[in-house]
Amino acid sequence: MGLCDLDVPSFTQVNRRFRILEVTPFKIPTKGSITIAIDSTGVKVYGEGEWKCRKHGWSKRRTWRKLHLGVDPETGFIHCHTTTTNSESDESQVDDLLNQVKAPIEEVYMDGAYDAQSCYDGLIARNITPVIPPQKGAVEWYWEEENDYPDYPRNVAVRRVNEIGRAEWKKEVGYHRRSLSETAMFRYKAIFGSQHYS
Repeated sequence: MGLCDLDVPSFTQVNRRFRILEVTPFKIPTKGSITIAIDSTGVKVYGEGEWKCRKHGWSKRRTWRKLHLGVDPETGFIHCHTTTTNSESDESQVDDLLNQVKAPIEEVYMDGAYDAQSCYDGLIARNITPVIPPQKGAVEWYWEEENDYPDYPRNVAVRRVNEIGRAEWKKEVGYHRRSLSETAMFRYKAIFGSQHYS
């Protein structure tokens, strides 16, 4: 049977059948702590500028926004989100994102774009363990004298990366879980983007 031979259900049929589906709604955890993976992606804004671009070619005035999502890697549930202009940095959104999460957070996974002191200090103040890969060639931070803060999470990560290598460090801390936030981005773009996936 080809695809052209399939009947397309009407809204009434779908609505009627949906009522008997045994789907358990997701419940936000109220006990225990969760892990959050944070990432961002560019979102194109359609409007007059897009029409001009299609008619007259590329324009410097094309408008973009950045979507920031905080995802639980265990469930894929999106706990928090913000939207900014593309001129705002990723780390500036961390506090706003975490303020939206109702469950206690144990760890936050982020990529190298969040390798900033404001990120680390904000997470430490909330008693959250930051899992952020130091940028290549990173050195330890100190404020008054060298090695005056050896237990600072970033300094610990820098030393460990230098000891065992970047790839092994990522395996050791379970950094691959952050990629699940990219999966959530793909889901969002597949549903709301201009391209459709079958």
